[in-house]
Amino acid sequence: MPAAIPDPATPHPIPEHPRVVFLKPLVTDPRIEVGDYTYYDDPGEATRFQERNVLYAYGPERLVIGRYCALASGTRFVMAGANHRTGGVSTFPFAIFGGEWAERTLDLLADIPSRGDTVVGNDVWFGLDSTVMPGVRVGDGAIVAAGAVVTSDVPPYTVVGGNPARPVKRRYDDADVARLLRAAWWDWPVGLVTEHARTIMAGTPAQVEAVAAEHGLLADGD
Repeated sequence: MPAAIPDPATPHPIPEHPRVVFLKPLVTDPRIEVGDYTYYDDPGEATRFQERNVLYAYGPERLVIGRYCALASGTRFVMAGANHRTGGVSTFPFAIFGGEWAERTLDLLADIPSRGDTVVGNDVWFGLDSTVMPGVRVGDGAIVAAGAVVTSDVPPYTVVGGNPARPVKRRYDDADVARLLRAAWWDWPVGLVTEHARTIMAGTPAQVEAVAAEHGLLADGD
């Protein structure tokens, strides 16, 4: 009989579907942080997300993914190590091949700008084969359409699509987005999330906010 609440430390939360994995227990790189219950779905290489889907992670930049995110097959994060120097005639990265090439050009790599860490909020849904470029921030509750290439920040509760990704629509108006961000249901104790899962899935922002208020969990302390 399955457990009443999934264990976020279990790599395969649905044993009969090994293609679905919780990412947190699979990540070993200290530059990658994934929150509880965020899952990845891949028919062939689900457990190798860190190696296959976080690309060019050669530098200090971090990838931070929040809780309760859903990542479809092929979701990829391109890290800052993919950048090439563009201030001169050639973009060819001579230094990475070592030897005399590195001796003559290694210092030039310091000139490559970095947008910093890539940060994904909570309850974000990534569609099939979506790509996030270096240093992008994706807000809570956002949806990234299949095949989208995200090159700039995505506001909370916004749907984006295309290459480069552009806003398609906002899921809620400003007032409701504020309610949801204050309620921050992803930070609730998992027992409370379980008790109110139906409201979280099918209720209104006001109803979710009311649950948070009842339990003293609004972000402003109300």
